[in-house]
Amino acid sequence: MRNVICSLIFAVLALARPTLAQPPTPVTVSAKALTDVVAPGDLVPVAVIFDHEDGWHVHTNAPVIPKELGDFPAIPTQIIAKPEGPLALGSIQWPKVEFVMVNFGTPARYGVFGGRAIAYLPVRVEASATPGTTATIKIETSYQACDDKVCLPEEGTSLTVSFRIVSLEQKAAAGTPPSDPDFAGFDPTVFASAASPATSTSGKPSPQPVKFSAFGYGFSIDPSGPVGILLLMLAAALGGFILNLTPCVLPVIPIKIMSLSKSAGNPKRALFLGIVMSLGTVAFWVAIGLAIAFISGFTATSTLFRTPWFALVVGLFIAAMGVGMLGAFTVQLPRAVYMLNPSNESAGGSFFFGVMTAILSTPCTAPFMGTAAAWAATQRAPLTVSTFAAIGAGMALPYLVLSAFPRLVAKVPRTGPASELVKQVLGLLMLGVAAFFLGLGIVALVPGLPIGLKGAYWWLVALFVSAAGLWLAFRTFSITRKPGRRAFFGLAGVLLAAASVVGAVDLSYVDRSWTPYTRATLDAELAKGRVVVLDFTADWCINCKTLEQLVLSDRRIKAALRQPSVAAIKVDLTARQAEGWAKLKELNEVGIPLLWIAGPGLPDGWKSNAYTVAQVLEAIQNAQGAPSRAAR
Repeated sequence: MRNVICSLIFAVLALARPTLAQPPTPVTVSAKALTDVVAPGDLVPVAVIFDHEDGWHVHTNAPVIPKELGDFPAIPTQIIAKPEGPLALGSIQWPKVEFVMVNFGTPARYGVFGGRAIAYLPVRVEASATPGTTATIKIETSYQACDDKVCLPEEGTSLTVSFRIVSLEQKAAAGTPPSDPDFAGFDPTVFASAASPATSTSGKPSPQPVKFSAFGYGFSIDPSGPVGILLLMLAAALGGFILNLTPCVLPVIPIKIMSLSKSAGNPKRALFLGIVMSLGTVAFWVAIGLAIAFISGFTATSTLFRTPWFALVVGLFIAAMGVGMLGAFTVQLPRAVYMLNPSNESAGGSFFFGVMTAILSTPCTAPFMGTAAAWAATQRAPLTVSTFAAIGAGMALPYLVLSAFPRLVAKVPRTGPASELVKQVLGLLMLGVAAFFLGLGIVALVPGLPIGLKGAYWWLVALFVSAAGLWLAFRTFSITRKPGRRAFFGLAGVLLAAASVVGAVDLSYVDRSWTPYTRATLDAELAKGRVVVLDFTADWCINCKTLEQLVLSDRRIKAALRQPSVAAIKVDLTARQAEGWAKLKELNEVGIPLLWIAGPGLPDGWKSNAYTVAQVLEAIQNAQGAPSRAAR
């Protein structure tokens, strides 16, 4: 059973790897070290080389936009390096800026990197390095190629530079490495920054504070010391805990409570199963951390949904769980199938349920969790994995507490008609969740689907949820004669059915007041001096849909978006090929929901993953150039 579960985790990660070939690019990026044979204490430069075709260039690492280009949204060139082994990295020596004439609407002299532009990364081999071992540096680059009139979408490359560590005697015997003209422009004084343990692996001189915010409240954490790292882990765990309160996970909590109630009379058994389930939850998030640290192109849980097969596979598994809740697993089935039954109180079943609970959370991003995950994605592998393990631990905490104190759930009915009714209702709800994931996969597989049909699967979701509500109301009258219970559960079932229909109407509705995102549309609106409101969303993002219904559908927000000076643009990230992914990365975000507002009064923009009506209205007003107070 362990092999089946492990295979599931790695199959999911394999499905998430990008498989589409990249289009031709006028920029070729490569990396090499002055020598790949080093000794403890050595200082060696690594060259990251950008070769441009004639007439092409990339933006610098810190673009200076000429006033003739106004608010031209240049995407900076970035180099992020992660050492694996006893290596310390210093500040990047960027190429010399060259000036070219461009005409992005208005002629201007603009500083860029062009030709054979070489950035140098100073590397120091730790004195404690063991001869006979190897060390590597994984380098991620991102850049935007332009000619004198147009710019292409943002691109990136993944590179690896390896070193063979030898003894000082072996290094001396090898002699001086041959001269390489690509290192003629290297300035050895940048090695000074490689001697500082606080130097960032992204080439920045020191770590920047990590800023957390949610619903108008915020704080920052300095990650440069052990106390800061500990606080970041606690913030990540808090985000994982809050994930349980998102619409993605809430439907499965009653299932676990009901299963724990069966072991309430055996505290040791309940605690054991709770620990195993928690390990399943943590294991999934650790797998995500490993994927981000070692799989090129995997940057966040949202990366999973760039592959339609992930949603389809998850949908099928959840459908199997729902069928199990409805009682289909009472017949004799192959033994391996029984781990799909969430009511199966075995170690394997509990571990699998923990994994599935974590998978269900992937369409959602909780406050604090998204910021911690974005920070972790740029760190060394141990910190990346530790942060995601903290998210998993926070998510598993409430289940562990319930299993440690089983008396909290001892009053939940374990047998009889009421217990069966709860299982049947939850089974129908799980089938609704399965319909959601399957619908996502189908929509992503058919990118040319008419916009009016993209949300049709919400009606299938509503069908199962309505069936659950109506069955609850109907069976309650058969099970009990008590007027109070009949009134309460009967009304709850009818309201659930009605709410599902209303939800399907809202979620399948296409709001044509929002303009679909393209980079050209965004640039044109900013050039006109209009306030731009970018709503990053996706069909698989439940939090996005929730915020759209609760905040962006508010009449005051709608009135503000209808102003002539405001442009409302929807950035749909449902498909892996969506153009908006580049903009999300440009904003240094790895997950959604996200709202970004910019304009004459807010040239750098305002963004938030969790926002209120008042905050959005204030940000729009500030972006118009008439701030009432600083937008948070």
